[in-house]
Amino acid sequence: MSVPTEAQPTVAVSTTIDAPPEAVYALVADLPRMGEWSTETAKVAWLGEATEARAGARFRGTNRNGFRRWQTTCTVVAAEPGRELSWRARSLGLSVAFWSYRFEPDGQGGTTVTESTTDERGALFRVFGPLATGVRDRTSHNADTMRATLDHLKNAAERTAS
Repeated sequence: MSVPTEAQPTVAVSTTIDAPPEAVYALVADLPRMGEWSTETAKVAWLGEATEARAGARFRGTNRNGFRRWQTTCTVVAAEPGRELSWRARSLGLSVAFWSYRFEPDGQGGTTVTESTTDERGALFRVFGPLATGVRDRTSHNADTMRATLDHLKNAAERTAS
Protein backbone atom coordinates (compact mmCIF):
# COMPACT_ATOMS: atom_id res chain seq x y z
CA MET A 1 0.00 0.00 0.00
CA SER A 2 1.27 3.45 -0.87
CA VAL A 3 1.47 5.71 2.15
CA PRO A 4 0.66 9.42 1.80
CA THR A 5 3.57 11.79 2.17
CA GLU A 6 3.81 14.36 4.96
CA ALA A 7 3.83 17.24 2.44
CA GLN A 8 0.23 16.49 1.51
CA PRO A 9 -2.51 17.83 3.84
CA THR A 10 -4.09 15.07 5.93
CA VAL A 11 -7.23 15.38 8.02
CA ALA A 12 -8.25 12.79 10.65
CA VAL A 13 -11.33 12.65 12.85
CA SER A 14 -12.13 9.98 15.46
CA THR A 15 -15.10 8.88 17.51
CA THR A 16 -15.92 5.99 19.80
CA ILE A 17 -18.86 3.79 18.89
CA ASP A 18 -20.58 1.38 21.26
CA ALA A 19 -20.37 -1.58 18.86
CA PRO A 20 -17.60 -4.11 18.08
CA PRO A 21 -15.02 -3.29 15.38
CA GLU A 22 -16.26 -6.02 13.02
CA ALA A 23 -19.82 -4.64 13.11
CA VAL A 24 -18.73 -1.04 12.48
CA TYR A 25 -16.36 -2.16 9.70
CA ALA A 26 -19.23 -4.08 8.05
CA LEU A 27 -21.31 -0.89 7.84
CA VAL A 28 -18.49 1.13 6.28
CA ALA A 29 -17.40 -1.69 3.96
CA ASP A 30 -20.91 -1.82 2.50
CA LEU A 31 -19.80 1.10 0.34
CA PRO A 32 -23.08 1.51 -1.61
CA ARG A 33 -24.54 2.62 1.77
CA MET A 34 -21.94 5.40 2.21
CA GLY A 35 -24.52 8.05 1.29
CA GLU A 36 -26.38 7.12 4.51
CA TRP A 37 -23.40 8.31 6.57
CA SER A 38 -21.65 10.91 4.43
CA THR A 39 -23.16 14.33 3.78
CA GLU A 40 -21.08 14.67 0.59
CA THR A 41 -21.59 11.22 -0.95
CA ALA A 42 -24.68 10.92 -3.13
CA LYS A 43 -24.08 7.41 -4.47
CA VAL A 44 -21.52 4.61 -4.61
CA ALA A 45 -21.60 1.84 -7.23
CA TRP A 46 -19.24 -1.09 -7.65
CA LEU A 47 -17.40 -1.30 -10.98
CA GLY A 48 -16.60 -4.37 -13.06
CA GLU A 49 -16.97 -7.65 -11.20
CA ALA A 50 -16.62 -6.06 -7.74
CA THR A 51 -19.43 -6.69 -5.27
CA GLU A 52 -17.62 -6.13 -1.97
CA ALA A 53 -14.73 -4.28 -0.39
CA ARG A 54 -11.49 -6.14 -1.08
CA ALA A 55 -8.06 -4.99 -2.20
CA GLY A 56 -8.20 -4.10 -5.89
CA ALA A 57 -11.99 -3.68 -6.05
CA ARG A 58 -13.11 -0.51 -7.82
CA PHE A 59 -16.12 1.70 -7.30
CA ARG A 60 -17.48 5.01 -8.51
CA GLY A 61 -18.41 7.63 -5.98
CA THR A 62 -20.84 10.38 -6.92
CA ASN A 63 -20.51 13.37 -4.63
CA ARG A 64 -22.50 16.53 -4.10
CA ASN A 65 -22.20 19.96 -2.55
CA GLY A 66 -25.34 22.01 -3.05
CA PHE A 67 -26.15 21.96 -6.77
CA ARG A 68 -22.64 20.76 -7.70
CA ARG A 69 -22.00 17.10 -8.54
CA TRP A 70 -18.78 15.25 -9.37
CA GLN A 71 -17.51 11.69 -9.56
CA THR A 72 -14.40 9.84 -8.54
CA THR A 73 -13.24 6.36 -9.44
CA CYS A 74 -11.82 4.63 -6.42
CA THR A 75 -9.65 1.56 -5.87
CA VAL A 76 -9.67 -0.27 -2.54
CA VAL A 77 -6.10 -0.64 -1.28
CA ALA A 78 -6.81 -2.25 2.11
CA ALA A 79 -9.83 -4.21 3.30
CA GLU A 80 -9.12 -5.89 6.63
CA PRO A 81 -12.41 -6.65 8.43
CA GLY A 82 -12.55 -5.03 11.84
CA ARG A 83 -9.24 -3.19 11.27
CA GLU A 84 -9.01 -0.99 8.16
CA LEU A 85 -10.72 0.02 4.95
CA SER A 86 -8.78 2.35 2.64
CA TRP A 87 -9.05 3.48 -0.95
CA ARG A 88 -7.47 5.85 -3.42
CA ALA A 89 -9.75 8.23 -5.37
CA ARG A 90 -9.04 9.52 -8.87
CA SER A 91 -10.90 11.80 -11.26
CA LEU A 92 -10.20 12.25 -14.96
CA GLY A 93 -7.31 9.81 -14.45
CA LEU A 94 -5.61 12.06 -11.87
CA SER A 95 -5.07 11.46 -8.15
CA VAL A 96 -7.53 13.16 -5.85
CA ALA A 97 -7.28 11.66 -2.36
CA PHE A 98 -6.42 8.72 -0.15
CA TRP A 99 -9.26 7.80 2.26
CA SER A 100 -9.00 5.49 5.24
CA TYR A 101 -11.12 4.15 8.08
CA ARG A 102 -9.32 2.46 10.97
CA PHE A 103 -11.15 0.48 13.63
CA GLU A 104 -9.63 -0.18 17.05
CA PRO A 105 -11.23 -1.93 20.03
CA ASP A 106 -11.75 0.56 22.85
CA GLY A 107 -11.28 -2.07 25.59
CA GLN A 108 -14.94 -1.90 26.65
CA GLY A 109 -16.59 -3.72 23.75
CA GLY A 110 -16.75 -0.65 21.53
CA THR A 111 -14.68 0.75 18.69
CA THR A 112 -12.62 3.86 18.14
CA VAL A 113 -13.09 4.73 14.47
CA THR A 114 -10.68 7.12 12.76
CA GLU A 115 -11.60 8.46 9.36
CA SER A 116 -8.76 10.18 7.54
CA THR A 117 -8.05 11.60 4.14
CA THR A 118 -4.94 12.87 2.45
CA ASP A 119 -5.28 15.41 -0.34
CA GLU A 120 -3.39 14.07 -3.36
CA ARG A 121 -4.57 16.64 -5.89
CA GLY A 122 -1.98 18.12 -8.18
CA ALA A 123 -1.81 21.80 -9.13
CA LEU A 124 -4.48 21.47 -11.84
CA PHE A 125 -7.09 20.06 -9.44
CA ARG A 126 -6.13 22.47 -6.68
CA VAL A 127 -6.93 25.35 -9.05
CA PHE A 128 -10.04 23.95 -10.76
CA GLY A 129 -11.39 21.69 -7.98
CA PRO A 130 -13.06 24.54 -6.05
CA LEU A 131 -14.96 25.52 -9.22
CA ALA A 132 -16.27 21.97 -9.66
CA THR A 133 -17.03 21.24 -6.00
CA GLY A 134 -17.74 24.65 -4.51
CA VAL A 135 -15.21 23.95 -1.75
CA ARG A 136 -12.37 26.44 -1.38
CA ASP A 137 -10.92 25.12 1.90
CA ARG A 138 -10.93 21.36 1.33
CA THR A 139 -9.13 20.64 4.63
CA SER A 140 -11.73 22.38 6.83
CA HIS A 141 -14.61 21.12 4.71
CA ASN A 142 -13.38 17.52 4.99
CA ALA A 143 -13.02 17.81 8.77
CA ASP A 144 -16.62 19.05 9.05
CA THR A 145 -18.09 16.41 6.76
CA MET A 146 -16.04 13.66 8.42
CA ARG A 147 -17.43 14.61 11.84
CA ALA A 148 -20.96 14.40 10.40
CA THR A 149 -20.18 11.06 8.71
CA LEU A 150 -18.89 9.55 11.95
CA ASP A 151 -21.91 10.86 13.88
CA HIS A 152 -24.27 9.21 11.37
CA LEU A 153 -22.22 6.00 11.44
CA LYS A 154 -22.24 6.00 15.25
CA ASN A 155 -26.03 6.39 15.36
CA ALA A 156 -26.57 3.57 12.86
CA ALA A 157 -24.07 1.18 14.49
CA GLU A 158 -25.38 1.76 18.00
CA ARG A 159 -29.00 1.30 16.85
CA THR A 160 -28.02 -1.98 15.18
CA ALA A 161 -25.98 -3.18 18.20
CA SER A 162 -28.79 -2.62 20.73
